[in-house]
Amino acid sequence: MNKKVKIIISIVIGVLVVILLLIGLYFYSLKGVSKKDDYVTFKVSSGSSLKTVVNDLYDKKIIRSKIATLIYLKLNSKIGAQAGTYNLNKKDSVEEIFTILNKGDAIVDSVSITFLEGKRITDYIKQIEDTFGYSESDILALLKDKEYLQELIDKYQFIDESILNNNLYYSLEGYLFPSTYEFYKDESLKGIFKKMLDKMQNVLDNYSTSQLLSKYSYHEILTMASIVELEGAKSLDREGVAGVFYNRLNIGDSLGSDVTTYYAVRKDFSKPLLNSELNDCNNGYNTRNGCNKGKLPVGPISSPSKESIEAALNPKNHDYYYFVADKNKNTYFTKTYSEHQAKINELKSEGLWYEYE
Repeated sequence: MNKKVKIIISIVIGVLVVILLLIGLYFYSLKGVSKKDDYVTFKVSSGSSLKTVVNDLYDKKIIRSKIATLIYLKLNSKIGAQAGTYNLNKKDSVEEIFTILNKGDAIVDSVSITFLEGKRITDYIKQIEDTFGYSESDILALLKDKEYLQELIDKYQFIDESILNNNLYYSLEGYLFPSTYEFYKDESLKGIFKKMLDKMQNVLDNYSTSQLLSKYSYHEILTMASIVELEGAKSLDREGVAGVFYNRLNIGDSLGSDVTTYYAVRKDFSKPLLNSELNDCNNGYNTRNGCNKGKLPVGPISSPSKESIEAALNPKNHDYYYFVADKNKNTYFTKTYSEHQAKINELKSEGLWYEYE
């Protein structure tokens, strides 16, 4: 075989390899973005071109590749996308997604509801009650249903037997991710919770490599995040706030967090705390006045945002044990109680003291 023939064969083989790689990349790009169920609301406006739909799908991270998707649609010219609001799963392939869009399998009778971060599950219960018509007693009964809770433990990686603790006020407090959701008007209670729990699982998956997960359970991380959500809401440094609380745990001190006591006695922030409430160390949620030293509350006290969860899993490494934030959300960290109290007095004298809303 002469040299010229060898070169031609090498070129042919090289071209074939490139073609095979491109084909493989094409089919890979048509696969689902997520390995787990991750439902998102997607709207196709009336008159939207397929290119616009593809761009929107890519922007919402529902598909891997705009180019591969457009090629797929070119090869399947009979496929279109009907106007409507859809509940799409990021786990689905491009073919499965466009089968739904092509059929127009949209959410016809839907309702949008926003669950805010930092709220208690009692606030969510009221929203569900008002929006879907379920009674508070029905919702509370499901939250106490041991069989249902065991199903959740078996299904979700971040849920364990901690939610069965009888000392918890509400089993799923802090587990329902705060966001805006699109539901069927006749959505079941389990369906509502499933969508919110699925979202929480997907958020937590982004931080599965955090070293703190070798020391703390997801239940404890969500508990920490729920405290950071309320304490850190008045601060621009949630990671620093989380660092303070972890430092206090590490030396066996109590967290000293007012928001835990407010939750413990089921008060909102507009009402003052009594000394008897601050000193009640029999309550598993209270961390004021030396209560529950070296411990987190028995469970979450609010619905933490993604930012607070991230702070709880990636706190700042420092040697501070106290913090206070002013009205402008500037945060001041101190090492001793006397320094902490001095800073508080300074902020009050300057009219910068933060008041809970």
